[in-house]
Amino acid sequence: MQTATTRRLPRAERREQILAAATTAFARRGFAATGLDDIATEAGVTRVILYRHFESKSDLYRGVLDRACTRLATAVGEEPGTYTDAAIDALISYAGDDPDGFRLLFRHAAREPEFRAQMETFRNAMTEAARLQITELVGETSWAAWASQLAPVVAVEAILAWLDAGRPDPGDAPDHVRRAIAGVIDAASVSPS
Repeated sequence: MQTATTRRLPRAERREQILAAATTAFARRGFAATGLDDIATEAGVTRVILYRHFESKSDLYRGVLDRACTRLATAVGEEPGTYTDAAIDALISYAGDDPDGFRLLFRHAAREPEFRAQMETFRNAMTEAARLQITELVGETSWAAWASQLAPVVAVEAILAWLDAGRPDPGDAPDHVRRAIAGVIDAASVSPS
């Protein structure tokens, strides 16, 4: 008798199953400490099945990152280079729906030397989107640049802390994150006496 995990799935479904399992496994222990056997076990498949879909562990990790980036972009739904307050709600919603994907993108991937450049590109896009908004709010350009670099970091770290704290008050979480970002913008806007 075949179980749900061992029965033959259409290629796209099996690939999604593997990507979801790999996201969980990589988020738990990081790229270097996670073996293909760990991922195969998590997915309920054999290594042979993994290799039918991915050439290597690096190829699989890239697939996981691409999947997480695509899901995040879909959740946020913003045009490139734009940002609205709704983006915070969408980030928190995405993080709540896919905490492993969020942690993988923002906690683990940037620490992996092989994937650092990909994540740096992602980070630069976030900073540029923040810069376009913050420059209008902060008059002095060097402080606007500072706030543009810091605001995305504060948002991401606030959401990671929210996940780590057990996701308290999901309906109120966006307002808390917005207040943290507002603190950065206020700090950039006020000249010290």
